[in-house]
Amino acid sequence: MQQAIAILDSGVGGLTVAKEVMRQLPREKIIYFGDSARAPYGPRSPQEVALFTEQIVDYLIQFNPKMIVIACNTATAFALNYIKEKVTIPVIGVIHPGARAAISATKTGKVGVIGTIGTVQSGAYSAALKELNPAIDIYSEACPAFVPLVEQDLFETPEALVVVQDSLREMKQQPIDCLILGCTHYPFLKNRIKEVMGPKVKLISSADETAREISTVLYQKGKLARGNDIPIHQFFCSGDAEMFRKIACQWLGEQIELTPIVWQTPVLHD
Repeated sequence: MQQAIAILDSGVGGLTVAKEVMRQLPREKIIYFGDSARAPYGPRSPQEVALFTEQIVDYLIQFNPKMIVIACNTATAFALNYIKEKVTIPVIGVIHPGARAAISATKTGKVGVIGTIGTVQSGAYSAALKELNPAIDIYSEACPAFVPLVEQDLFETPEALVVVQDSLREMKQQPIDCLILGCTHYPFLKNRIKEVMGPKVKLISSADETAREISTVLYQKGKLARGNDIPIHQFFCSGDAEMFRKIACQWLGEQIELTPIVWQTPVLHD
């Protein structure tokens, strides 16, 4: 039985990572969990996000994956280290790969970061960027309106352009030469963001770099899939299954095997 790569997200955003893994590593089986019933994670407390992430990881572990990918920037910021300590398999987040890609891309040392309220307030991208290059100048902006647009399949609408223009008004004034899309939902809005920011600003999606890191870690561990079998991916979602299926099929360009999950949300204790 082929061991899978388990990918989790607050909703459909992590499909940007899944698509890149399918492109770069076509032999690898993916088990994906989108927690769309509780999306977005951005406005939630760090404790809630960590609890939700742990609940999803506990669910995914039953499938005996060889790796867990936290394809949600907010969950990476608040739960990555905890999950790493909890499980015995490799766990990868999306923040450090995105930061590395931005450091490689910038010519001026002035980098923009957009993300959820939780991701921006955590300072995780600033810390990751400064760790790589202490001289970097960082301009951060929360864009809380973006995730609902994507989750509701409105990312290609005229309304989306208006929301993106409004959300990026201040960022557009900054002297940046690259912009990190610090939420895996944001690549769905890439065309709109590019239209607003203009051709001089390079957009950085952590999905590409995360897939490369997955490949590197699996290679080092001797865990890359072998053989010519075409993997059958599995998808689970906790929210509107038909909406998830529609967005996933559109984004991935293929039909998917989807299982809806009814969640019991754990209660936070003081």
